[in-house]
Amino acid sequence: MNKFVKHFLDLSRFHKQLIMVFADVIMLFFALWAAFSMRLGQFYVPEKTVFLLFMAAPFIAIPIFIKFGLYRAIVRYIGFKALGTIIKAVSFYAVIWSALVFISAAEGIPRSVTLINWLVAILLIGGSRMIVRWWFAGIEIVSPRQKKSKKHVVIYGAGTAGIQLASVLDYSKEYAPVAFLDDNPELHKHTINSLRVYSIQELDKLIIQLDIDEIFLALPSASHTIRKRIIQLLEKYPVHIRTLPSMTEVADGKIKLEDIKEIDLEDLLGRDSVTPDKDLFDACIKHKSVMVTGAGGSIGSELCRQILSREPHQLILFEQSELHLYQIEKEFNQVIISNELKTKLVPVLGNVTDEKRVSEVLSFYSINTIYHAAAYKHVPLVEHNINEGVRVNTIGTYTVATSAMKNNVDTFILISTDKAVRPTNVMGASKRFAELVLQGLASQITKTKFSMVRFGNVLGSSGSVVPLFREQIKQGGPVTVTHQDIIRYFMTIPEAAQLVIQAGAMGTKGSGGDVFVLDMGEPVKISELATKMIHLMGFILKDEKTPDGDIEIEYSGLRPGEKLYEELLIGDNATGTIHPRIMRAEEEAYSWDEIKTYLHRLEQAISRLDCEEVRQLLIEVVKGYQPSGEIEDVLWKGKLNQSNSDSSDTNSIVELNKYQSKQDN
Repeated sequence: MNKFVKHFLDLSRFHKQLIMVFADVIMLFFALWAAFSMRLGQFYVPEKTVFLLFMAAPFIAIPIFIKFGLYRAIVRYIGFKALGTIIKAVSFYAVIWSALVFISAAEGIPRSVTLINWLVAILLIGGSRMIVRWWFAGIEIVSPRQKKSKKHVVIYGAGTAGIQLASVLDYSKEYAPVAFLDDNPELHKHTINSLRVYSIQELDKLIIQLDIDEIFLALPSASHTIRKRIIQLLEKYPVHIRTLPSMTEVADGKIKLEDIKEIDLEDLLGRDSVTPDKDLFDACIKHKSVMVTGAGGSIGSELCRQILSREPHQLILFEQSELHLYQIEKEFNQVIISNELKTKLVPVLGNVTDEKRVSEVLSFYSINTIYHAAAYKHVPLVEHNINEGVRVNTIGTYTVATSAMKNNVDTFILISTDKAVRPTNVMGASKRFAELVLQGLASQITKTKFSMVRFGNVLGSSGSVVPLFREQIKQGGPVTVTHQDIIRYFMTIPEAAQLVIQAGAMGTKGSGGDVFVLDMGEPVKISELATKMIHLMGFILKDEKTPDGDIEIEYSGLRPGEKLYEELLIGDNATGTIHPRIMRAEEEAYSWDEIKTYLHRLEQAISRLDCEEVRQLLIEVVKGYQPSGEIEDVLWKGKLNQSNSDSSDTNSIVELNKYQSKQDN
């Protein structure tokens, strides 16, 4: 029998559809014959006129069945919702056939035959499909060896998504659903799709009795708060926890095996987002010309997604990476086509430190709003490349900002960071310097309104700890954490982008120079995050208490410029705004003349590749900047090493070229 089933499943889709059509034709004839025989109480043999009506039945029904999609569905995956479609299709056929009988005025056809025909056809057409579905479900197509190797899965959530997921897993060669978990006490001890529903309090014994390997969360419509609570309840159990994405991601309503994914950090830490204020969301975007610098980055690309949803006149993607620009242009063009948007999308290759390039783009496209997300953000890398980091983060911001003023841009929003507050690294100090530049420019008489938005880490950004931890756990550990007490703030990228846009709109209300701070929620201890991820991926933490555990956490020490904790405010002066998750920071600033002098000195130091001078300037300008350790810049170290054996000017570019040549050889 298994060989026959396998042979049938190996047939092409077209041949399977032909078989279904042939079967339906036979059942249509049988339904009519049965209707006449039951009504007349005898074995019925149709006469010539009635025989023609018999022959007309499939010619009426089959096109209707095709139109209603009865042959597009895969029968072994068909659900009870499909019965409604079958009833509609058969009813439509029965009405047309009855009308044909009436028009033909054929004798000897009782009126009740049409009703009996309709009922029998529904039973045969619909019932045959359900029988085939149940038949395939009852046959084990995989080998006994494969069956034994299936992972036993409990599905949390006995709703529509959970039932769909159980149906999909029934045909999986990797997973076998064995039970449901649900919070609804009315469902407990009931059976759905042959699977019993249990409460979470019974999970302890289920893990042992049913040999549970994994738990799948089928809660796509649940809020982040509810998902977080459920995950916290499941965390203590030694099973792998995975989840379905949110309902917005499962948009077609059909659950697929590939939809199942690992628990995201937003499931562990996420909170329910606040609905955006439409007026704030549209203020700087709708029907305007908008440019995003660093458009290919994690924040920049999400800003572009949010901006596109507000229908700007045109969106300029300013990016120095050709690959990133190509990828996001391809994605956004598809969004524009799918949603029939009228926005003009313009991909522009360029560097924010290139004043001529930036200015010609702003002028040519008559930009109204700039979201400046271009920056080097990876703390250790900027420590090793001080000049380039400061050149892009500080000088680049200055270049784009002054070009905006010259070209009468209405609004300029800087994407800043919590690392700008009392920084211990060059990245944070360079971003705080950039904030001070904008605050200085805001004091000038200009049409452009400058503001900056400061927030912490975003989930899923480049360099995020979550994918790193997940990969380390899959490889058997250890999971590397820099320090056991290190804490960080986290926020989802979409929420951060929404709040940035709304904060930027607030910056247009006053005189400019506002520093907005986003409410990041509660800080997260990274060592606890690593422990949670180890548990949720089905492993046991290996430590002093459990030396026989699976995965251990290894503390590698703080990296160059890294802090144990980040802050969002330099002082205590913060006021609320009209948005519950956006604050306005009141912080000291320099006059434009002072900033202009510092910028000139900074540009000179960068042009000489003088890392020591650059760092001293950052210490002088950025209050609270306390660099940790010696300068980490690799080229600067090389210059200093070379100066011990060469008395020539260590600041000269010639000396650096000599050093680089030696390194190359």
